[in-house]
Amino acid sequence: MEYTHKPVLLSECLDGLNIQPDGVYVDGTLGRAGHSLEIVKRLTTGRLIAIDRDKAALDAAPGRLTGHMDKVTLVRGNFGDLKSILASLGVDGVDGMLFDLGVSSPQLDDGSRGFSYLQDAPLDMRMDQSAPLTAKDVVNGWSQEELKRILWQYGEERYSGLIAAAIARERAQAPIETTGQLAEIIRDAMPAKARREKQHPAKRSFQAIRIAVNDELGEVERLLDGALDALNPGGRLAIISFHSLEDRLVKTAYAGWAKGCTCPPDFPVCVCGKTPKVKLVGKRPIVADEDEVNDNPRARSAKLRIAEKL
Repeated sequence: MEYTHKPVLLSECLDGLNIQPDGVYVDGTLGRAGHSLEIVKRLTTGRLIAIDRDKAALDAAPGRLTGHMDKVTLVRGNFGDLKSILASLGVDGVDGMLFDLGVSSPQLDDGSRGFSYLQDAPLDMRMDQSAPLTAKDVVNGWSQEELKRILWQYGEERYSGLIAAAIARERAQAPIETTGQLAEIIRDAMPAKARREKQHPAKRSFQAIRIAVNDELGEVERLLDGALDALNPGGRLAIISFHSLEDRLVKTAYAGWAKGCTCPPDFPVCVCGKTPKVKLVGKRPIVADEDEVNDNPRARSAKLRIAEKL
């Protein structure tokens, strides 16, 4: 199947990475290789390490990166394991890293992957199809209270209690097998006024379940734990987030690195001795302009934050 793919904030990412032709770069979320292609085009003797947990993305990459594969190393893995991935490749430091935390277009567009509430398919939602946990496991196996928690925390779904209760009632009769079944259960559980909203009633709940299945926030935390050590001085870390919880993790980490000192505010002088580790490239996140949003609606919620290691 052929997919359309438009990398989000492409020119802003390329500018932000400040790519050097002989540098070593990481695209930690290869996806459809839109960002990777433009990075590797700018390399001469440099190297691009492209990581993805989805085998389909890696299988498609040589076709997308034709003519540049001599400068590319493909790795199947989770970006949260960045430190061990680089160690296994014998890479001591890199000059730039990009992480696009959104679900890739092929995963969303391929109805059989079970990410979409618009197409009926088996409940799956795994970015890595060899991973053991599926959306079916979460929906049918997790407690009602845990479902309520993730729907509220990860989806900011104000009717999380009603939806979790409806799921529990339905699965008590028979397992919930498909995205169509789940979307209908969610829709029917919501008040009539909520069903009349512009966005699909199941959007927030599907997002929450997807985040839980793939441990997306845990992966971001692990990434942030190891990313700074992997950068060479002057190297840049660029992260695109699409969800407020992800962006909050990134923003908090960047702010801590940029501040350095951890002494209480009422201390007259610093006694911890900690100094800033990065400088922020821009005080505010970079967002898509109106033209990009019109051309690619998925860019609407994207926020790009960039930090340079000192």
